[in-house]
Amino acid sequence: MVIRPSEPSPEDVLTRCPSGNIIYDEVRGEWICADSGEVVAEHVIDRGPEWRAFTAEEKEQRSRAGGPINIALHDSGLSTVIDWYDRDASGRRLDLKRRLEIIRIRKWHSRTRVQSNVDRNIMQALNELDRIANQLGMPRVVREEAAIIYRRAVERELVRGRAIESMVAAALYAACRIHGVPRTLDEISKFTKSGRKEVARCYRLLVRELTLKIPIVDAAEHAQRIAFMLGLSGATVKTAIEIIQKAREMGVTAGRDPAGVAAAAVYIAALLNDERRTQKEVAMAAGVTEVTVRNRYKELMKALGTEEQTEK
Repeated sequence: MVIRPSEPSPEDVLTRCPSGNIIYDEVRGEWICADSGEVVAEHVIDRGPEWRAFTAEEKEQRSRAGGPINIALHDSGLSTVIDWYDRDASGRRLDLKRRLEIIRIRKWHSRTRVQSNVDRNIMQALNELDRIANQLGMPRVVREEAAIIYRRAVERELVRGRAIESMVAAALYAACRIHGVPRTLDEISKFTKSGRKEVARCYRLLVRELTLKIPIVDAAEHAQRIAFMLGLSGATVKTAIEIIQKAREMGVTAGRDPAGVAAAAVYIAALLNDERRTQKEVAMAAGVTEVTVRNRYKELMKALGTEEQTEK
């Protein structure tokens, strides 16, 4: 066996040449002292790319690297996964003996990925998080934030004795609040078996124990989502946001559910822009009751003095 010395570091190269006037020969892979001509290090590995790029687009296309780290995955996306394709590199289907062997390898590979009960809990929770997030159409930043919150909860042993899906839903709702994604607690808890009350209890626990900084919900964000679901125009959205801003300045929105205020503002804006929608349609899009829309509508109309254009 031939034992080769490890590649010298830049500090070692400078130590060998006190003058510090060292140049690098890219063709030969050598560090050379420019004063004495001494070869300080040879057979240096070039860790740069072997290709050239002259534009940013060309550099992006030619770059080769693995997938980015995804905190929303149990192993952060760094482990190898054996696919269920059951075909070789040429695309030919594997014979029965080889398929059985691959199935056995795949089984043991999946078992070795989980080393402890904590890992098993996190893997199950992140699978549940992916399911709920897919049904709600959550962006990646919210999923990763929810995964970070849940991992912190596991480290603090907050998940012990509580349902995994309830803690996952609570972490997802907290991530939505942090990143300003308009989703209500009712919308998220609808995809769990625990119910809203249990998810709300877990959410308060996470906020209290992890000292999460949760910003105040902006009703204008809910208004944009409600208007989009109802197919309203941009002018109606702008009018609804202006109504919300005026109501906030007058203190009408204090202590009110942002989703209910947004629903009433969208309902008024739709009437003003001749894009009428019923209170039932607005309530279903906002995830609130018709009574809430009706009460907030009356309060906004009374405070703003807008000419009433109600549906009969």
